[in-house]
Amino acid sequence: MPITVKDELPAILQLRQENVFVMPKSRAKSQEIRPMRLAILNLMPNKVETEVQFIRLLANSPLQVNVDLLRLDTHRSSENSEHHLDMFYRYFSDVKDNNYDALIVTGAPLAHLEYEDVTYWNELQAFFDWAENHATSTLFSCWAAHAGLFHHHGLKRELKENKLCGVFKHRCYFEHGALTRGFDDEFVVPHSRYGHIDAEKIDKTDDLITLAGSERVGAYLIKNQSGSQVYLTGHPEYDADTLQKEYTRDLSKSDDAAMPEGYFPDDNADKRPSKTWQSHAFLLFSNWLNYYVYQTTPYDINLVSQDVRTNSYAE
Repeated sequence: MPITVKDELPAILQLRQENVFVMPKSRAKSQEIRPMRLAILNLMPNKVETEVQFIRLLANSPLQVNVDLLRLDTHRSSENSEHHLDMFYRYFSDVKDNNYDALIVTGAPLAHLEYEDVTYWNELQAFFDWAENHATSTLFSCWAAHAGLFHHHGLKRELKENKLCGVFKHRCYFEHGALTRGFDDEFVVPHSRYGHIDAEKIDKTDDLITLAGSERVGAYLIKNQSGSQVYLTGHPEYDADTLQKEYTRDLSKSDDAAMPEGYFPDDNADKRPSKTWQSHAFLLFSNWLNYYVYQTTPYDINLVSQDVRTNSYAE
């Protein structure tokens, strides 16, 4: 089934070239079904690239999903035209009275800042609190995952001296977990971060469950008991060349930039990297939309709240 977005969104062209079914809203209006309503709070500077990455994964589900792109009122992006944002994004203040079946909060290039030093931290905290009563499930990605774990559970990240960057093996910790249903025993995911939260601290937090990770990366996939919060410390949405672009950018700043681990064939940056994590990424987002959104959200979206969930999948 399709993802529904505004007719003129630039991401549509690239996704259609990949045979991803993206339906303009003008066509979706003629269908008499209850589509899922999902919003993406996009904190990344490369707005269009991030839109493509997440919408691609959402489109692999059999569900019809109507997507709203959101921006914070107090944050301005220096690398994107205001025209694109004004045309395709809605301000948080404009949707505060809305309910959503699902939310995604993307990462942000804020690795070395304390949360309180982020210019829009107060508004982001308000967004996190709002989401608890206006969305059935929220998925937090990378920096947003650590920010959400800090805000909701008081778990403060540690900043490592060296960036964890590369494609790493992970293992599932539960044989029949809903979010990890269909996963191989081992799977790979890209990571690119300085932040780290000790896995033991997560395990000691009563409302949190770590579903997958490894000794090298720590906790990767975490959720709370109800599934209203899902945290990803890695980047399953990344394109094959995303880490390559980051490595090139890092080299422009320092000749000592570390090469991403397990990424380039034979550790040769002149060789083209392969995308070895895509099947895991598609399955993860499909499981999330199915088990913690579609199976859980009320039919009447006006009833969405933290207290209205028709199912809870225990891991």
